[in-house]
Amino acid sequence: MPKKSEDLNHYFVEHPKSKLKLGVIRTDLLGKTFEFLTASGVFSKKRVDLGTRLLIESMVLPKSGYVLDLGCGYGAVGIAAAVFNPDLHVIMADVNERAVRLARQNAEINNVQNVILKRGHLYDPVKDFTFDCILSNPPVSAGMEIIKAIITEAPERMASKALFQMVVKSKIGGKRLCTILQDAFGNVSVLARKSGYRVLLSEKRRFQVQKLARKPFITSLAD
Repeated sequence: MPKKSEDLNHYFVEHPKSKLKLGVIRTDLLGKTFEFLTASGVFSKKRVDLGTRLLIESMVLPKSGYVLDLGCGYGAVGIAAAVFNPDLHVIMADVNERAVRLARQNAEINNVQNVILKRGHLYDPVKDFTFDCILSNPPVSAGMEIIKAIITEAPERMASKALFQMVVKSKIGGKRLCTILQDAFGNVSVLARKSGYRVLLSEKRRFQVQKLARKPFITSLAD
């Protein structure tokens, strides 16, 4: 959870008001070295937080297809997914313009080509895509209604047998989120647990595949 000082300038906003202060994170994830440019006004600017790290280290990725990193921040999850499986088309989306700009730069820094950056509220900027996997470290301090929307609006954006994976703090709404996932997908399991976090997983089983056109994938970092 963000500290009170961070709550005054919440990172789940379109235009952060904090003065821009840049930083750099260098870290190893599953044996690969990554470098991320970070800044004030985005989540976990000083390190890859424990929840994000657990999601990256445990996420189940498809062999091919479209993956969404929803609420991507400066891009750690989506960029890691793109590096671990270059055959994937990874879409990274966030409402925060500063986060999207950083994620675009970080894709370039880490020599990642198989990504597209989108900016907008939750699923609004990706309505024309159908995903084989959705990954999210949700903005908990934005409130439970936002997290609930991330879950309940996911199935209509997903292909049959697609996986939804979300990392949460076990003590902050963990049981309630399991119930919401169960109601939305008809199934939920705990993929991983560590340091007070757990990764929740649901599979789209009982919903019809939405007949949404897949946009042609263009290896571009433009919005």
